[in-house]
Amino acid sequence: MSKTAPSAAPLILVDGSSYLYRAFHALPPLATSDGRPTGAVRGVISMLRRHLKEHPDSTVAVVFDAKGKTFRDELFEDYKSHRPPMPDDLREQIQPIHDIIDAMGLPRLVIDGVEADDVIGTLALQAAEQGQQVIISTGDKDMAQLVRPGITLVNTMSNTEMDADGVREKFGVGPELIIDFLALMGDKSDNIPGVPGVGEKTALALLQNLGSLKDIYADLDAIAPLGFRGSKTLAKKMEEHREAAELSYLLATIKTDVEMPYQPQNLHNAEPDRDKLLQLFGAMEFRGWLDELSGGEDAAEAMQEAVEREYEIVTQQKTFDAWLEKLKTAEIFAFDTETTSLNYMQAKLVGVSFAVEPGKAAYVPLAHDYMGAPEQLPFEETLAALKPLLEDPTQQKVGQNLKYDSHILANYDIRLEGIARDTMLESYVLDSTASRHDMDSLALKYLGEKTVHYEDIAGKGAKQLTFNQIELDKAGPYAAEDADITLRLHRELSGRLAKIPSLERVLDEIEMPLLPVLVRIERNGAYLDAQMLGKQSAELEQKMHELQQKAFEEAGEEFNLGSTKQLGHILFEKLGIPVIKKTPKGAPSTAEAVLQELAHDHALPALIMEYRGLAKLKNTYTDKLPKMIDPGTGRVHTSYHQAVAATGRLSSSDPNLQNIPIRSPEGRRIRQAFVAPQGSVIIAADYSQIELRIMAHLSGDKGLVDAFAHGADIHRATAAEVFEVPADEVTDEQRRRAKAINFGLIYGMSAFGLARQLGIPRGDAQTYIDRYFERYPGVLRYMENTRKQAADEGYVETLFGRRLYLPEIKSRNGAMRQAAERTAINAPMQGTAADIIKRAMIEVDAWLTEEKLQSKLIMQVHDELVLEVPEDEVEKVREGLIGRMQGAAELDVPLIVDVGQGASWDEAH
Repeated sequence: MSKTAPSAAPLILVDGSSYLYRAFHALPPLATSDGRPTGAVRGVISMLRRHLKEHPDSTVAVVFDAKGKTFRDELFEDYKSHRPPMPDDLREQIQPIHDIIDAMGLPRLVIDGVEADDVIGTLALQAAEQGQQVIISTGDKDMAQLVRPGITLVNTMSNTEMDADGVREKFGVGPELIIDFLALMGDKSDNIPGVPGVGEKTALALLQNLGSLKDIYADLDAIAPLGFRGSKTLAKKMEEHREAAELSYLLATIKTDVEMPYQPQNLHNAEPDRDKLLQLFGAMEFRGWLDELSGGEDAAEAMQEAVEREYEIVTQQKTFDAWLEKLKTAEIFAFDTETTSLNYMQAKLVGVSFAVEPGKAAYVPLAHDYMGAPEQLPFEETLAALKPLLEDPTQQKVGQNLKYDSHILANYDIRLEGIARDTMLESYVLDSTASRHDMDSLALKYLGEKTVHYEDIAGKGAKQLTFNQIELDKAGPYAAEDADITLRLHRELSGRLAKIPSLERVLDEIEMPLLPVLVRIERNGAYLDAQMLGKQSAELEQKMHELQQKAFEEAGEEFNLGSTKQLGHILFEKLGIPVIKKTPKGAPSTAEAVLQELAHDHALPALIMEYRGLAKLKNTYTDKLPKMIDPGTGRVHTSYHQAVAATGRLSSSDPNLQNIPIRSPEGRRIRQAFVAPQGSVIIAADYSQIELRIMAHLSGDKGLVDAFAHGADIHRATAAEVFEVPADEVTDEQRRRAKAINFGLIYGMSAFGLARQLGIPRGDAQTYIDRYFERYPGVLRYMENTRKQAADEGYVETLFGRRLYLPEIKSRNGAMRQAAERTAINAPMQGTAADIIKRAMIEVDAWLTEEKLQSKLIMQVHDELVLEVPEDEVEKVREGLIGRMQGAAELDVPLIVDVGQGASWDEAH
């Protein structure tokens, strides 16, 4: 049974070949539990479902390139010849995509001898001539030539639409000159040659001033007076390459008269084959779509019905009072702030939004100050009315990234309490390997809702408006939607988490209690000695200058040390150093790993590496950190991110405290600038070898457990076993090698990797590893069991139940599968270490608060907590800190915490 689309509905022509590649590269490498790739399938089918949802009466025809050569290959044998072969993981997904499209009842078109573009062009023009609107869904710029009255382009992945004006705005010329544009500048993606030396700016200058390619060649003398760079000599170049330009024009022209057995009016969507879709979605493990289908015949339709929205913009006291009562009686409500900045210490509050049930939300504007802005509720009085509600610990609230909102309220002396859940953290705990946990991505993933993005109402780039400048008719629905979507996401995500109690415990016992702790740490900030950093910058600059002069001497000439091109010329052409690796474009590589290898035998690469290291320290830290000091507090305030690292570790930014180098003296000196104010000291408490201790616990290996239980130096003990010498005869070099083995194995290092790190033959490295496993057989058993569990269940867990999903553990791509296996071995250790320090932070923060101590947590870096402690609290804090950190987990081996103190972070470490 089929249905005919009414003439009022547009015909949608989808460039399947374009989206195939775009979906493959845009989405993370998703896979089924047995390792079959599914990312491209999900991307393409999601896009088609969106079209069906937004245009339910339209025919959606999907067009793919045919196999084999086309007429363009006969015109130009190098056409698309430089393209690499299709990746195996993508080729494997083509048939499932075709099968699902067929089961969805959508026309799938493939015509031999031409490309998908030509089929789309022919059908689009035919339909437009018959008076039907046409939407071409593509990501390819050459399709812009087809735009005209009745034909528009839509890029579903970037959500942009283009009519003729849109084409002019994007490309600088109208649809009628797109072919000429491509003919002049060429198209690298299709290997269309164009005119050598003519880039985008030159092509636009020619077309905008002289007209089409034909017009330009009719009057080449008119080029020189245009006055752009190179215009004087361009006419000659154009004449020399006229044949290439004309060939490029032919190659870029979409054929619009393809003979085919289809006419636009004969294309219809058929009824979906529900049983076939159930089978296909099941095979691909698309659980959400499967649930939707198996809910009954009407489930898919019901799922696509939008929740009815009632959004209010509250500018009247009476309306606000009514909402306040609604919030007070709500079992739980969603809350969000709108502000002027992402810098939580500097941001000003512009308004707040609430949602009490799906579709019912309100925005309360407080500080929109654009010209003509309507009168809003009084700022201070409104916040005063909200304060008791927001500070009430019994009134349950949900939000998306409530850490930020907590900061904003704290700027106005409001302490947000009663935080029940955070949707960002719910999503993160549910699946930490998902690439994004922002609200827009979650809404699309879990609710099938495309939200209004900030750029849609504020613009982009330098001209982007801050929220206070956005008119209420745009700001209100946007802000209310944030609260509404957040509440709906919470309902969806909390339902999913309830089915996995171990994950729910991780959320409720670790991540949620940590949120207010991080707020306090971030607000505490760290005191910096800006003068010391200024002095370090000057010293680094002097050292860099000295290294530069030495590099010039080695090279025999001056060159730009920051230019990879110039460095490559000096190293590989002038000095004749052998090329050991090339970039993807074929140039000799000067990457860090290459220079490191070359530095064994050549002086210049060593100098370059040292110069780069100092330049990074100067640019990233000594120059930048003083500019990040908050003028109000005199401190730097980092941002900790809970929902980034898949293993559960925190990361930080602005500044990134995790990456301050400590291996070089210059790097360590940066920590000297993190100082305690007068009357206080810095205390740093660091877990000793925590991941190795966790390995001992998880593996239960008797040798490792005994070594830790007796307080042995684990690297010396390992050296004694591996090198078969008494512990007191282990040399420093043997201990160094044992340390590399200990840490290398927990990161899944191979014999090849160990050999490279230690600079020894691969055979020797393999001997060390074999002997290690002979002495510590429990470790080998743990690794083998973990690989098997990961393959069977598709995930591994930390000691506290946090999961890390491994979609590539059954990949047919050997490199991807081995990488997943290495992750499977390390993730439980790294994730458990992350859980332990988070639990310690929660305990330490609670203790400091209960004891009403003036000491405060100011940083968390890897396995270390850093505190600022008044001198009269030092002994109490040291003792309390050790006890609470060591008590954060019960392992079969002791947790040891090393504590130091000093006037600076460096002294305390």
